[in-house]
Amino acid sequence: MLGVELREVLERRLPGAELTTYAATGEGTFDEKEGEAVYLDPLSAQSLRGTSAILVAGTKEGALKAYGLAKTAAGKGTGHAPFALKLIDCSGHLENRPEARIVSPLLRADPETKTKADSWLTILAHPAAGAVALVLAKLAHHRFIARSVVEIFAPASEHGKRGIAELHQQTTSLLAFKPLDKAVFDAQLSFNMLAQYGEEAPEKLSDLEQRIERHIATLFGKQAAPPPMPSLRLTQAPVFHGYSFSLWVEFESNIAAAELGEVLSSGRIDVRGFGEEAPTGAGAANQSGLIAGDIRVDRNNPRAAWLWVVCDNLRITADEAADVLVDWNSEPK
Repeated sequence: MLGVELREVLERRLPGAELTTYAATGEGTFDEKEGEAVYLDPLSAQSLRGTSAILVAGTKEGALKAYGLAKTAAGKGTGHAPFALKLIDCSGHLENRPEARIVSPLLRADPETKTKADSWLTILAHPAAGAVALVLAKLAHHRFIARSVVEIFAPASEHGKRGIAELHQQTTSLLAFKPLDKAVFDAQLSFNMLAQYGEEAPEKLSDLEQRIERHIATLFGKQAAPPPMPSLRLTQAPVFHGYSFSLWVEFESNIAAAELGEVLSSGRIDVRGFGEEAPTGAGAANQSGLIAGDIRVDRNNPRAAWLWVVCDNLRITADEAADVLVDWNSEPK
C-alpha cells in the first residue's frame, strides 16, 4: 500500500524520474499490474547501477537487503563521507543502524526545527510522531506548554494490506456469524477497540507506541526550545485507514480556542473552525498534511484545551519521502 502511494506522489513531485518497483522482500516474484501478471526482478547490486536513491517500504528482510547493497555499492559508506546513493527507509526497519538519521520534513514549516538529513541513510519518523511533534511545537512557540496528554488511534493500514484484509474479514464474518481471522491482531478488532494485541500477534502494540514516543523525542531534540514530552497512549481503532489524535494541552495561563486555531493554521495544518465539520479520518484520505478541529477549552481548566487532529498516514510518509529526495537532488553533488 505504501509503495503504491510513494509511486503516485513521486511521479507528481519528480516528473521525469525513472522509478523501478521491487518486491517487499527484495527478491524476485510475480505481481499484478493493470490486471496482468508481471515478474519483478530481484533487487541486486547490478540493478542498482545508475540508481540515485532506494526507498524502503516493505519488510524488514527487504530493508536489510537494501541496506547491505547500498553500502556495498558505495564502498565502505561511513555515513559522513559523500555518498552517491541515498537510502530512505519509510518503514523504520533500519533506525538502529549507526548511520541512521531520523527526520520529519513535515516539521520544516517550523523554523526552529532542523529536518535536513546529514547521512546517506535517512529514516522517516513515524507519521504519528511527526504529526504530534508538529502540533506541539507550533503551540509551544506561541505559549509555554506546562504539560500535554496525547491519545493516538491507529488504523489497520499501519500493518499494510494484511491489517486491512483482516479487519475486512472480521467485519464480514461477524455479520455472518463465521470464525474470525486473527493472524495480524490475534484479537477481535472489528466493532472493537484494542489497548493491546493478542499474545500470538506477530507485533506488539506497545512496541509501536514506544517507537512513536522515541521518534517524538528525537524530533524534539532537533529544536532549540522543545516543548515537554507528552504523556502518550496508543490504541488500535477499528478503522481501515488514517490516524486520529486527541490532544489535551495545558498552558501557563488561560487560553481561547480561536487563538489556538490561528496558531496552528498553516500550509501543513488545515484548521476547521467553529461551525465547520469536525475532521475525520475518512475525510483525510489522500490529503497531505494534518487537519485539526473541534478545538475546545477544558471546562474544568481554563488554561488547557482539547484538540482533534487527523491525517492520512500513507500520504504523509510519501510526501516526506518526496521532500527528502527533492532536497537531496537540490544539493551540490
